[in-house]
Amino acid sequence: MKKRSLILWVVATGAIIAVFLGYNRFASPPVERKPDVATPAQFSNRILRYPAGAPQLAYLRVEKAEASPVPSLEPLHGRIAYDDNVTARVSSPIAGRVVKIGVQAGDKVAAGQPLLWMDSPDYGQALADLHKAEADMRLKKLAYGRARTLFENEVLARKDLEAAENDEHQSAAETERARARFHNLNPGGAGRDGFALRAPLAGVVTERQANPGSEVRPDAPAPLFVVTDPARLWAIVDLPEKDLGKVRAGQPVSVEVDAYPGERFPAKILAIGDVVDPATRRVVVRCQLPNVKRLLKPEMYARITPSAEGAALPRVPNPALVTEGLHTYLFVETEPGVLEKRRVVLAFRGQEASYVKEGLAAGERVVTAGALLLNAELAGN
Repeated sequence: MKKRSLILWVVATGAIIAVFLGYNRFASPPVERKPDVATPAQFSNRILRYPAGAPQLAYLRVEKAEASPVPSLEPLHGRIAYDDNVTARVSSPIAGRVVKIGVQAGDKVAAGQPLLWMDSPDYGQALADLHKAEADMRLKKLAYGRARTLFENEVLARKDLEAAENDEHQSAAETERARARFHNLNPGGAGRDGFALRAPLAGVVTERQANPGSEVRPDAPAPLFVVTDPARLWAIVDLPEKDLGKVRAGQPVSVEVDAYPGERFPAKILAIGDVVDPATRRVVVRCQLPNVKRLLKPEMYARITPSAEGAALPRVPNPALVTEGLHTYLFVETEPGVLEKRRVVLAFRGQEASYVKEGLAAGERVVTAGALLLNAELAGN
């Protein structure tokens, strides 16, 4: 009985295993996922055509070629500086102690506006000298009047009259000197009770080196205030001696700073130095730089590029160029997904960008990243 039960169990187990193996054999095989492959491009006469959504397009960057003035030199290192024609570095002409500050850095001031007030013995001495001179002049004027009356009545000798007249002239001269000295210290004509340091021109206070209670002297190395027009700046560049013949006064230049990547500020050469620095063999070139938006700040480092004469040309970054032998090529997008390999002639090739003289028009879209990949794919087919 037990033997019969064992045989039935073995037969049932074998049937189950046979059904399972047969199901796995005749069931439909699983669908294997094929790896993504690049969509093949179509080639014809140096033209690549990709369908919409082709994965190759994701590796490209296409930008419009903008027209820009052609540089005559590589960018020169320089700096932004104050325009000295509209800048005043204000110092005190006398010694004293600051009692009150009238403005802060960044404030707009008018010409003649007080910047600070100070207590100064020299100012008090100048005021006292003026009062003394005025009093002495009044006395000498009265003495001369009496002498003239006595002379007309034949009571006084002529030499005494001439001496009184001479004393009056001397007192008048001394009064003028004292008045001029006091007016130099107090050009506003008011505030005789204290010295006020005033702004010599209208502008913006960009620097302040004075505090209430600080001692001030006229021989201080740094000015107390700097007042300037921040809308007008200079760009200063040290030009190598070998490039002196490539620039001239009035020539346009473009200024770039690290604070605003890709933005160019127009300027023009104002003056070229007449002396070569014997140590650096360079000449100082000063450029006039409008700063209406006040984005640029004095003492910024800058890259200054002189522009050549002539019309503006399309500007492309150097990674967009493909060089084969003696010729240079670009990939131009003629329509979405259609890229043409085009031969061009360069007018100027710089360290970061080049200017196309022939073969490209301003406004055309150029492949600026991935040009070498396109060239390799085109060469392989």
